Amino acid sequence: MNKPELLAPAGNFEKLQAALIYGADAVYLGGKNFNLRAAGDNFDEPELLKAVEFTHNLGKKIYVTVNIFAHNPDFDALADWLKFLESAGVDAVLVSDPGIFSLTKELTNLEIHISTQANVTNYRAANFWQKLGAARIVLARELSFAEISEIKNRCPAELEIFVHGAMCISYSGRCWLSHYLTGRDGNLGECTHSCRWKYNLVEEKRPGEFFEVGEDSRGAYVMNSKDLCLLPHLDKIISAGVSSLKIEGRMKSVNYVAGAVKVYRAAIDSYFENPQEFKILPEWIEELDKIPHRPYTTGFFVSDGEPTEIYETSKPERKSNFFGIVREFDSITSTALIEQRGKFEVGQTVEFFQPHGKTFSQIINFMTDIEGNEISSAPHAQQLVKMKVDAPVEIWSLMRG
Repeated sequence: MNKPELLAPAGNFEKLQAALIYGADAVYLGGKNFNLRAAGDNFDEPELLKAVEFTHNLGKKIYVTVNIFAHNPDFDALADWLKFLESAGVDAVLVSDPGIFSLTKELTNLEIHISTQANVTNYRAANFWQKLGAARIVLARELSFAEISEIKNRCPAELEIFVHGAMCISYSGRCWLSHYLTGRDGNLGECTHSCRWKYNLVEEKRPGEFFEVGEDSRGAYVMNSKDLCLLPHLDKIISAGVSSLKIEGRMKSVNYVAGAVKVYRAAIDSYFENPQEFKILPEWIEELDKIPHRPYTTGFFVSDGEPTEIYETSKPERKSNFFGIVREFDSITSTALIEQRGKFEVGQTVEFFQPHGKTFSQIINFMTDIEGNEISSAPHAQQLVKMKVDAPVEIWSLMRG
């Protein structure tokens, strides 16, 4: 049995670095156009070349999403973009539109992965794409374990599934709600997440009178899905022969990416060290609980009748605050250089979450600015701060509280 790839989101170059340093085998990202996260930072051509170099220097892979549903005027620019991606040396592109698929085959030798937006829910659809030349199929999220297993048994292509992150209320993300309400098309990467809004009912003959959809006094978020978490079923996923385990979240923070990747990396490695004795460790669950998330669900993977929507709020929970990233560590003076991301101060208890080492906590007793002036707090965005640490700390560790 081959160890599956751990695939992580890279919304920008810093998140790409974090994903790979914390243990991802591959990352997926988008360019400035033609992907379904148009509101993200994304990558222009120079940034993408830098990302490819960084990723390949680590012996890892980089995939680029070209998964919009294209319109006629898109294709001239698409042709140039696809040729650039091939020359840049990306390892694969993710495609959902048959027109983009055919253009990619005509113009390049790029490996093609079929995006979840293509809505592959059965083995015949998987075989259809495989016979056309797709190397990998990212299955629709509306599938059970039994369905995934059958597709694997009846299709020779690599399979990829989402194992963690936000879920879309619409079938495989094919949604017109945002376009209808705002004119911004989710199928072109401009989703306004209208499904997360609070809605009321209005009766035709009583305009201006709003009736709550649910019982809660704050309204009801009737299309607001919980977040996916399949960690408890990791052994079943691996046994099914899935080739790539994908974490959602190109719009999420560095804190989210690092935390999710480290947990799934540890769990996958633990399984292959001793499959017979594998079990989910409490510290993995605790860590996934710390990163920003909505209540977790197994989605369609296990049909247990569990409600998959949240009716109280659309905002993710936060059980820890992200304060900064360790950029340097001086072992002689036990001093860390922190790039600030959230306000912190002397006397505060913080923890250091490391790429490989154990997490540890301490009280901030003393810190200075970059010039060596003693300070009591760090309120400025991305301010560089020096502070004493109680134990050696790895570069790229996250300081949280």
